[in-house]
Amino acid sequence: MDTDMQDLIQEFVNTDVWAVVGYSSDTSKYGNIIFRDLSKAGYKVYPVNKKGGQMDGRQVYETVHNLPGDAEVIDFVIPSSQGEKVARQCAKAGFKNVWLQPGAESDDLIELCRELDLRVVYNHCAMVEKSRRKKN
Repeated sequence: MDTDMQDLIQEFVNTDVWAVVGYSSDTSKYGNIIFRDLSKAGYKVYPVNKKGGQMDGRQVYETVHNLPGDAEVIDFVIPSSQGEKVARQCAKAGFKNVWLQPGAESDDLIELCRELDLRVVYNHCAMVEKSRRKKN
C-alpha cells in the first residue's frame, strides 16, 4: 500500500462523522453490518438508502444531498454501477471524502472520483482498517 493511501486511510479513520450509502435494515447485509460496526466504535453514522424514511427506528436519508453537512466520510456499500451517480452527488453536495468498500469499487469509478476532486479510499474495508488503526 502506498504512503498516500495509508495517510488517507488514517485520516478517514480519525474522522468522527460518516455516512453509509447502501444501508439496509437486513442485518445480514454489509450496509447494515458496517453501519453497526462504525456506530459501536463511537462514530456518528448516517444511514443512506434510496428508499429513505424510517428503518429500525432511525431516519434514513434518501441521497447524500439530504445529509446534514457534518458528514466527513461517505462510505459506499453499493454496486459500482450505482457509484457514479452517488459520486456525482457527493461532489455536488460538497462532500470530499469517499470510501469505496471492496465490491463497490471499479477502475472507472475510482477515476471518476479523482476527476471530481474527491479523495478516495478503495480496496480496503473500513471495518478492518478501523480495527487496525488507533483513532487519534
